[in-house]
Amino acid sequence: MQIIEVTGYAVRSAVITMRRTGTPLEFVIFPMLHVASPTFYSQIRVRLRECDLVVVEGIRGRSVGVSALTLAYRFAPRRRRNGLQEQRDARLLPEGVPVNPDVTAAEAIADLKELSRWTYALLMVAAPVMGLVFALRGPRAFLDEDLAVEDLPPTLRAELMADDPLEHALTDRRDRRLLDALGEIHAERGDEPLRVAVVYGAGHVPAIVHGLRDRHGYRPREADWLTVPVPA
Repeated sequence: MQIIEVTGYAVRSAVITMRRTGTPLEFVIFPMLHVASPTFYSQIRVRLRECDLVVVEGIRGRSVGVSALTLAYRFAPRRRRNGLQEQRDARLLPEGVPVNPDVTAAEAIADLKELSRWTYALLMVAAPVMGLVFALRGPRAFLDEDLAVEDLPPTLRAELMADDPLEHALTDRRDRRLLDALGEIHAERGDEPLRVAVVYGAGHVPAIVHGLRDRHGYRPREADWLTVPVPA
């Protein structure tokens, strides 16, 4: 299943609705791009108003290390000619307090420090450089096929991630926290006709889909495409 699709003129994100037979509650997964066109965020803002509960990504707290990493995508929106917006500036969430099961900044950095010292130091240096490159390339950076995300079979996904300690450091703990939170919602409110929005980065979505299926029996039933138009 394609989650983020890259074409020659735009990027598409698949909003995935997961349901379980005999259970009225449903999960609506929004694969997010941390930088995109304002149009993309406005589409999501409208859809979130139709949801009863929002589970949202967002590392809690601050640290110098996390700030350095986020420079990889914070530079691009600052060039007004790029026509891009940062997700945190889009005011996506409706009124009310969302559920945020994400890690703290200290936990995120602790996971990264499990990497070799060389890898950690290189990551801290490379993130701001990547941000500058993204800012200079502007919207053309969206057309890089490496940004595509697919829901691969679990065995193939495990093989691809086996040699990627950075991916594990960035996602493992966060995915576990998220799936535990979704499991609590299922256990406590599974008999209610609720639409639960899960607003997380696209890279987390394969783990969300497999976790909800394997742990609780939810399966993808609908997928609607949202287009991220790339400014000229």
